[in-house]
Amino acid sequence: MNKGFIGKVVKVDLSSKRIEIEGIEEKIYRKYLGGSALASYFLLKELKPGTDPFSEDNILVFTTSILSGTTIPGAIRYTVASKSPLTGAFGEAEAGGYWAPQLKKAGFDAIVIKGCADKLSYIWIHNGKVELRDATHLKGKTTGEAESIIRRELNDSKICIAQIGPAGENLVRYACILNNVKHANGRTGLGAVMGSKNLRAIAVRGTQEVSVVDKEKIKNITKWFAENWKDTSFGMHENGTANGLMYLNIRGILPTRNFKDGEFEGAEKISGEATTKNILIKREGCYACPIRCKRIVECKDKYKVDPYYGGPEYETVGAFGALCGIDNLEAIAKANELCNKYGMDTISTGVTIAFAMECYENGLLSKKDTEGIELKFGCAKSMLQMIEKIKNRQGIGDLLAEGTLKAATKIGSKSEKYAMQVKGQELPLHEPRGKTGLGLAYALASTGAEHMEAPHDTDFEIEENNKNIDDLSLIGINEAIDPLDLSDKKVKFFNRGQKLFSLYNSIGICDFCAVPIGPLTLEKLVESVKAITGWRTSLYELMKVAERTDTMSRCFNIREGLSRKDDILPERLFEPLGNGPLKGKFIDRDKFEKAIDTYYKLEGWDSEGKPTESRLLQLDLEWIKL
Repeated sequence: MNKGFIGKVVKVDLSSKRIEIEGIEEKIYRKYLGGSALASYFLLKELKPGTDPFSEDNILVFTTSILSGTTIPGAIRYTVASKSPLTGAFGEAEAGGYWAPQLKKAGFDAIVIKGCADKLSYIWIHNGKVELRDATHLKGKTTGEAESIIRRELNDSKICIAQIGPAGENLVRYACILNNVKHANGRTGLGAVMGSKNLRAIAVRGTQEVSVVDKEKIKNITKWFAENWKDTSFGMHENGTANGLMYLNIRGILPTRNFKDGEFEGAEKISGEATTKNILIKREGCYACPIRCKRIVECKDKYKVDPYYGGPEYETVGAFGALCGIDNLEAIAKANELCNKYGMDTISTGVTIAFAMECYENGLLSKKDTEGIELKFGCAKSMLQMIEKIKNRQGIGDLLAEGTLKAATKIGSKSEKYAMQVKGQELPLHEPRGKTGLGLAYALASTGAEHMEAPHDTDFEIEENNKNIDDLSLIGINEAIDPLDLSDKKVKFFNRGQKLFSLYNSIGICDFCAVPIGPLTLEKLVESVKAITGWRTSLYELMKVAERTDTMSRCFNIREGLSRKDDILPERLFEPLGNGPLKGKFIDRDKFEKAIDTYYKLEGWDSEGKPTESRLLQLDLEWIKL
């Protein structure tokens, strides 16, 4: 019997309604583990280069990992990948919650979907069985409404549902996929890919046990985690992921008013502490995780916020708060609720609205364009109106639903300088002018701008008694680094940290549960893989999977015509910050270009960022032809 993996993938052709169950050899799991690496493998093997993201030939892949379905805390994330309609490049997003364990317990490791259904449909997977069902009655429903309807008609309240909302149906290019209406595969517009395929949801329910080799060892690791997580949770249990918002503001690296400033005068009103004090009613978490960093909030006054849709994460607070110049916490919570109802990535939605606000304030958009809406920084009402318009693709919402890059191209008049994006994907809410390694992450991520591409610079700037440095010394991060440095030393730091986070995306571990953010050490991670699979593995072998992961996504982009010219940053980041402790700081363009050169050399890529044949051979990827 397989241990840690089921050995089965479901392949669904929505056009022909054909469902096939195929086996996967153990050597494939050993080489790719699951998650991002396994998804990249399927895309490179089965997707023809040049495919339109919205065509029926595009492929949508859902992958769990060898850790999914066990009690290892944080081993709950799964990957969705496809060709992104937002960037035209590699599209990938991870989510936590309960969906991945349910898919494994239902008897499958992955789902590969192609084609387009002739009517709105959903997939129902339960204990080894797969059905394609009619979903026309769900059209236009919010995620909460659809979830309730599916659970009622299948007569099981424990069913986990990964689904799109009206935004995905309307092909908003940054529509997301949500499970349990709170846990989002948020980035790169994968909800729009689902919408283009007339696929509303994938409902899963499983009661089968995921087999492991050493149950006692897994039990001991789980117990150890439960006893140690409080020492490293950085206040996320108490105040959620927005616990660090005030720290960023004090440092002058809280993106404010579309990245013009680094300090927001209303930060205290929208902080994690303010959420806990004023609108929090409950804490929730993911499968088998004691940290419980998810917020459940409720507002009953001007902005009525339904707790069914959870509460805002840091990125959401930053996007609809400081970035739009809004200090109304209840309005931000309402924006989060609307995005979860409609299935919209809160990062891209907020950044796109901030872009539109700056265009409006500079006369590039008029009241006629906005249908009378005063689209100014600081106006909560306007922000919420824009969410509705984008979801419906109504008026200016149709333009903004395309994302900042495409919208700027249509607006013209040099509006592209206000479009805070890389490769077409909007920047997350962290300031690269105060974290230069993050700037490399934004520029070099195959998905476009991504904040969880590598550990952040500010966690490694202190030399003495730095637990983060000690924890990551096993992968060669063993000395402090100035957050503003952009030397070869910083490139080396970023490169090694990037590989760690790529491993986490392939093995399905939450970044908040493993080092440097969480308690799960690299030694414990290797022990977990051994105890689950019985493999004689090592950290070296696991890190090779990470190298493979980054190289495969790069190869995907090379096949789609991307090159060095796409590894860039918005012009604004090469200009001085407007206020705060880092006022006047900017990224040096020459140093940045040199850093890109150094990174390519470390990766074994040529001067245009193309992996060499010898590099592919080294990573057992010689089957990829560029």
